[in-house]
Amino acid sequence: MPLKKTAPVKRRDLLAGVAAAAGFATVGLLPGTAAAATRQRPGAVRPPSLSTADKAVVARVDARRALRHLKVLSDEIGWRVCGTRQEHAAARYIAGVLRDLGYKVTLQPFAVPDKSLAVLRAGREDWQSAAAAGGAAGRAAGPVVDLGAATAVAADLTGKIALFTRVAGQELAQAQAAAARGAAAVLIANVRSATYPERKAATFFPNLAEPVDVPVLGIAEYHAARIRGGVRRLSLEVTRHTGLTSYNVIAERRATFPNPRGKAVIVSAHYDSVPGSPGGNDDGSGTVLCLELARVLRRLPTQQDIRFCLWGAEEIGLVGARHYVGRLDDAEAARITGCFQNDMVATSHPPAGTYWLLSVDGADNTTTAAVAAAAERLGYVGQTEGPTARGSSDHEAFHERGIAAGNFSWRGEEAPSQLEPVYHTPEDTVAGNISLQRLQVSLELIGCAAYEVARHR
Repeated sequence: MPLKKTAPVKRRDLLAGVAAAAGFATVGLLPGTAAAATRQRPGAVRPPSLSTADKAVVARVDARRALRHLKVLSDEIGWRVCGTRQEHAAARYIAGVLRDLGYKVTLQPFAVPDKSLAVLRAGREDWQSAAAAGGAAGRAAGPVVDLGAATAVAADLTGKIALFTRVAGQELAQAQAAAARGAAAVLIANVRSATYPERKAATFFPNLAEPVDVPVLGIAEYHAARIRGGVRRLSLEVTRHTGLTSYNVIAERRATFPNPRGKAVIVSAHYDSVPGSPGGNDDGSGTVLCLELARVLRRLPTQQDIRFCLWGAEEIGLVGARHYVGRLDDAEAARITGCFQNDMVATSHPPAGTYWLLSVDGADNTTTAAVAAAAERLGYVGQTEGPTARGSSDHEAFHERGIAAGNFSWRGEEAPSQLEPVYHTPEDTVAGNISLQRLQVSLELIGCAAYEVARHR
């Protein structure tokens, strides 16, 4: 009787066995590892069913570590407007963390537009705001006069700071009216949009068709409420920022197994923020997710390179990511298996309880499929949504080049356009808008998904 042929061992199974002996051996030495790998995950509806590779990620990843980085970026550095010294400080910090983890780090420079920004001082508080390019630069100080939604001014404003409620399309008339009556500066308080009335109004750049010879600021709803709540006197300074450069921070570790085709998995986020906002959730949260996963994945065995990309200048039109993708030749682009973009992954806003898998065309791809599969293994059955069509983040740049990419984010249950009310505002802070639990879930989902892709050719 002939012997039965045994089924050939698949390469991926062989890799799993080798990895278990090599890279995963240390998992059992970590405190609490068994419990971490088997207990029900935060907010999950059922216990996990984890692979050996998943356990290696789950046992190591820790939102509290990520939070330490977030406090540096959001609380200490603060607003990180592209091209400014604060954005540069953030880039240096991120690069330093990644170098310390053993990654090969490159800072990729690119030019960004000039802009006018202002710092307001109310007592011991400093606020940042956008300022009109057509207004004056320099300093001003004085008592505040609240003119509401007026577009004409009769009172003498000499030496005073005029505060208006924004009237869309009439910003020039408001600024000119105040300047003509002697105002030292003009503050125009933004108002909520009719499209998204639940979102608080952010700072904005007043569009002045003609020059005005005093500083003109577009302040956030938060700033206006604070001023109207009892601030009687302000000082401010408008600075023109010219000849600006932003940076992408690119960190890579090579595959631990032969990778003849040079394939790579990208995990990414943007680290800049809008004027006036410390960017706690948008997108400090995605940035520190990348830093924590860089720590967790740095020594785990893979068959693909792993690349962590932190983009500059996302907030002005995905400039950093498009610069990076535009510099890839066709062969380099073809070697990227997928880009996992993480944008707003930790909001504490209660209704933002759905984890969205977003692709530009709404079709499934390597990244969205990997995150959906990780969600199943981790026990998040029915708690993710997608893939759903949506751009508006750096995954667009990769999709435009034909590279599989998804954006992953906590948003409202009904649609991915339902964001937290403090989106892009001064209230997007660590203390006010970050959930450690949601950050932990995001870390585990992306960590398990990206690692699963990186383990295979």
